[in-house]
Amino acid sequence: MLNAQHLRGVFPAIPTPVNADDTINVPATKALIGYLLKQGIDGLVPLGGTGEYGALSREERVRMCRLTVETVEGRVPVIPGVLDPGYYDAIQAGREFAKTGADALMVLTPYYTTPTQAGIRDYFMRYADESPLPIMIYEIPYRTRIAIAPEVLHELSRHPNIIGMKACNTDMYHFLRTVAGVDDSFAVFSGEDTLLPVHLAAGARGGIVVTASLLPTAWRKVYTLAAEGRTKESMELHRRLIPMMNLAFAETNPGPMKSVMDLIGVNAPEVLDPLVSPADSLQTALRAEVAALLKEFEGVGV
Repeated sequence: MLNAQHLRGVFPAIPTPVNADDTINVPATKALIGYLLKQGIDGLVPLGGTGEYGALSREERVRMCRLTVETVEGRVPVIPGVLDPGYYDAIQAGREFAKTGADALMVLTPYYTTPTQAGIRDYFMRYADESPLPIMIYEIPYRTRIAIAPEVLHELSRHPNIIGMKACNTDMYHFLRTVAGVDDSFAVFSGEDTLLPVHLAAGARGGIVVTASLLPTAWRKVYTLAAEGRTKESMELHRRLIPMMNLAFAETNPGPMKSVMDLIGVNAPEVLDPLVSPADSLQTALRAEVAALLKEFEGVGV
């Protein structure tokens, strides 16, 4: 059973390659996962926001999870996202993903209803009690409008079936307060490409990194330097990635990233409604930046 001791390193949050009819593009998905495994990533997170969870049918979500698990063949943990706003849909999704062989679940803070902190606490406690797999809490208040109080996270971290969290709260003081009080059996992961070396220096054990789907080696170097206490070098390398991040997130993720993934042999630029393909000028600029970084860090001539 996966636990916090297994949660270290860089886990790419992978996009969902799709066909024109909104079904999973199986060859492109296998190509993406194969590329990432070859580059030595530490885990995979399909079906998060980057994976366009809300735009996929329930059947295609399960299919994507199963395909990821089957392609990985146990080499790294697979932790699919569960992004439903209501409890019953969320627990059903978790049970379906468990049947595919997933290792844990990344469960989003319930949204739209705007719960109190007591409601958030009870939601995750109930989910953890009933989940067939260990869970990571997914906190991303700039999408959900709900932040989880550090004190609530401290309490949740002591539940035996809650093994960590993806922290996308960009408030650094909130992050510091969270890390200061969580249990040793709970791994805090950075969920922000833009803050990864800072989060690692402050106590994160790894990162769920969107653009690691394009540049896994570069991001693993950022992580390794930080893990070795070479924070200044990690941040210097991170600065080299800032122009790419500015472009990758200039329009809603994963549109820009999908548009250039043919550079790593994954030709599936289609996005799902309500997203649209990014502006041509953005695609051109991002393509040039990613091509340069692939040549520099990944040894990929493009």
